[in-house]
Amino acid sequence: MPDLTHHLATLGPFAILVGSAVEGQLSAMAGGVMAREHLMSPLAVFAAAVAGTALVDYILFVLGRSFRRSGFVTKASKRRSFAKAVELIERFPTGFILSFRFIYGLRAAGPVAIGVTRIGHRRFAVLNVVGALIWATVCVGLGYLIGPALMTLMHSTAGEAAPIVVAALFAAVIAGVLLWRRRGKDETPESVLD
Repeated sequence: MPDLTHHLATLGPFAILVGSAVEGQLSAMAGGVMAREHLMSPLAVFAAAVAGTALVDYILFVLGRSFRRSGFVTKASKRRSFAKAVELIERFPTGFILSFRFIYGLRAAGPVAIGVTRIGHRRFAVLNVVGALIWATVCVGLGYLIGPALMTLMHSTAGEAAPIVVAALFAAVIAGVLLWRRRGKDETPESVLD
């Protein structure tokens, strides 16, 4: 068990950073559960979740801004969610930037759409960090709050192996999301997020 705890403390924040960048909510919530169980530092979990989501969203914003006429942005702009995002951005720019992470279907299209608009780099960067802080507080906090109930359930079904089961489930969720995303790239742009 000490080896698992050491590996989670060492590699867990990196997995949460990557998971928050790629998948989002589930990774941050799983990190909150593990922080509650003292398998990882709550501060490390929170920082990794903030960094993962803020970094990927800023990269997507820059891609939208820099490559407006590229295949990536052109493909994204054909999605129904992209058009919804642009409409919301024009009506509520600050509110949209602070909340797009919580709106299903706009997680990836949102920052690209913002990049196509007139919103400046500095304004987006500041609001992106504020939005990431809000998002991580909600997601990690929710995982932290439901951690005891989840671990009680896990202990009653898996006994002493519960932390191993949590780590395995975390790894399985990340792997599943990565495979799902890879499979989604093979679909036509019109069929994704419609």
